Amino acid sequence: MEHKMFCFQCEQTAGCSGCTGNAGVCGKSSATAALQDELTGALIGLAKACGNNPRTEDTTHILIEGLFTTITNVNFNDETLREMIAKVHAEKERVVPNCATCASPCGNTSDYDMKEIWEADEDIRSLKSLILFGIRGMAAYAYHAAVLGYEDETVNAFFYKALSFLGFDLEMGDLLPVVLEVGEVNLKCMELLDRANTETFGNPKPTKVPLTVEKGPFIIITGHDLYDLKLLLEQTKDKGINVYTHGEMLPAHAYPLLKQYPHLKGNFGTAWQNQQKEFDGVPAPILYTTNCLMPVKESYRDRVFTTEVVSYPQMVHIGADKDFTPVIEKALELGGYKEDTEFTGINGGKEVMTGFAHGTVLSVADQVVDAVKSGAIRHFFLVGGCDGARPGRNYYTEFVKQTPKDSVILTLACGKYRFNDLDLGEISGLPRLMDMGQCNDAYSAIKVAVALAEAFGCSVNELPLSMVLSWYEQKAVCILLTLLHLGIQNIKLGPTLPAFISPNVLAYLVEHYHIAPITTPEADLKEILGA
Repeated sequence: MEHKMFCFQCEQTAGCSGCTGNAGVCGKSSATAALQDELTGALIGLAKACGNNPRTEDTTHILIEGLFTTITNVNFNDETLREMIAKVHAEKERVVPNCATCASPCGNTSDYDMKEIWEADEDIRSLKSLILFGIRGMAAYAYHAAVLGYEDETVNAFFYKALSFLGFDLEMGDLLPVVLEVGEVNLKCMELLDRANTETFGNPKPTKVPLTVEKGPFIIITGHDLYDLKLLLEQTKDKGINVYTHGEMLPAHAYPLLKQYPHLKGNFGTAWQNQQKEFDGVPAPILYTTNCLMPVKESYRDRVFTTEVVSYPQMVHIGADKDFTPVIEKALELGGYKEDTEFTGINGGKEVMTGFAHGTVLSVADQVVDAVKSGAIRHFFLVGGCDGARPGRNYYTEFVKQTPKDSVILTLACGKYRFNDLDLGEISGLPRLMDMGQCNDAYSAIKVAVALAEAFGCSVNELPLSMVLSWYEQKAVCILLTLLHLGIQNIKLGPTLPAFISPNVLAYLVEHYHIAPITTPEADLKEILGA
């Protein structure tokens, strides 16, 4: 029987309600969606099997890899999804031998049927979706940290707990604490990844990144995995090949260890959703290291390479050996541009800044506090999050343009590409626009907010700080839950509210946290500033 697709985990889901046809807005087919549901059901079964049975490091890695695989824009390949499902089943057989052939099956460790969630009461479905999508996002952070050798037992254990809760018949009162616990544990997970990145690559430093591509062979690397970038830089040394970041890889330019490679030249293009246009006919290979892969167009399919959990049918995949020779050979074959080629950001800027992580901002905390006390800085805006193609995201560009000159804009993740090439000037020697990094670096924004609250002797909610966020996929969900765990209120969220939030759950969030949808830049600024 043909699977009826149901998916509403991303912001661009059809009709703001759910993708139910033959293909999702993201481009995945109904068959792929069915396999992702099957994989999730298998992961729930594995987690429950470990409730009374010992798990190993391999078990945890399989859970995290499986969750990461189901994030939007990671895997479009039915073959590799089936391989992942088989890996989960093999691990469950190791944990509970002969379970599948038991004469008296208890059913507790069976693969879970995801229709039990999708067809549940809308409030139960909403809360379980928040848990599931939150731990999918958190799994991405845990995966990147583990690549660098950093793990946390509290974080790892929670994946088992959360997955098991999804498979139980529970009431709203049982699920709501777990939703908030996702945010609590994700804070620990983001801190872990921050430590992994900074201890491995150094503390980010403010860095100007050119958007011009120099003549000659080059490689574009996109995604979030800094270690993959380091390996690529090592393998391309002295080969006459330049390397350019794309999308969420932009913050790599700020890390001291990566800045040491002279052939890490600049940034190519803008946010992930523009790749089909920007990669069209580009004379260079593109290496995808994590999510943000869009369906590949014919005009550049011969130059796309994937690695880690990213997978797309018929693309060359670089396996665990991390031998990037095929990418290097393709770069030399294509040859790059014959002359230096000048590109610009969305607003015409020729360079962008990055590297204002918590280490940099807190190093001038006294200067910031003095500027606030003197009245030089009236307000801080955190404007960031995911970018996407749905109409309405130009709101964030207009919002930033209209912020008063005595305000500072902190930004992060790919939503910044809407405005990160604007020159907004300075306040008291500080740039008005500070890019704190990618979505993986959201911990920086939280740490700065908490530190400023301590400096002023107040709560974060009493700071002259407003959060105006955009979301697209599941990492944004776990970050939002972390903000709620910290008790942060009055968040403005857009361009639409999540389709998986039921009216009752939304009412709870509005009542307790005063979350509100964005309206217009003018109206929102007037409300925030009281002007």
